[in-house]
Amino acid sequence: MNNKIVEFKKIKSLFKDGMTIMIGGFCDCGTPDRLIDLLVSLNVKDLTIISNDTGYPNKGVGKLIVNNQVKKVIASHIGTNPETGKKFFNRELELELSPQGTLIERIRAGGSGLGGVLTQTGVGTLVEKGKKKVFIDGKEYLLELPLKADLALVKGSIVDEEGNIFYKGTTKNFNPYMAMAAKIVIVEAENLVKCSELEKEETTTPGVIVSYIVKGAA
Repeated sequence: MNNKIVEFKKIKSLFKDGMTIMIGGFCDCGTPDRLIDLLVSLNVKDLTIISNDTGYPNKGVGKLIVNNQVKKVIASHIGTNPETGKKFFNRELELELSPQGTLIERIRAGGSGLGGVLTQTGVGTLVEKGKKKVFIDGKEYLLELPLKADLALVKGSIVDEEGNIFYKGTTKNFNPYMAMAAKIVIVEAENLVKCSELEKEETTTPGVIVSYIVKGAA
């Protein structure tokens, strides 16, 4: 068996208090739910979570919020999980909202080794507070800094034994970009196949950047 393919218990030691973790998905579509359940069971604390959203109270990233494991969230919206807003207003949680397009570009920049991205989104609003402004050809831009993480938890529709990943339809969302921006990448495989069964032309995330593959119950 390829040494990337591991049981959930073999990766428990990777999760530490205070880590920054990127979690793929869009309102629990393409979200690595079993990896999140593992995080909940380990009860690691003071996490910084980078995700598109905070899911729902009983689904996805929301489980970590409800279980008081998250210190800070960087996301594009929190409207589907009232617990996130409640904890923020009670000063139990730090929240950084980033427009969705800006958020994914910051993650892409982190994975591509860029120093940041320039965008007009947020100019003249609260979003620009504390950020550097750049003028190009008479237009004003915000410099948005790259995002990186200690771990990226992603979900693949089809994953081969080398870690090459195919994402079906909208399950792709943030997953491939987060896989580029973390030191360690763990993929939850919906369907694990032999290398010969996944056409390389269908691969979005190359196996060379995937650290571990898990499948089955946590």
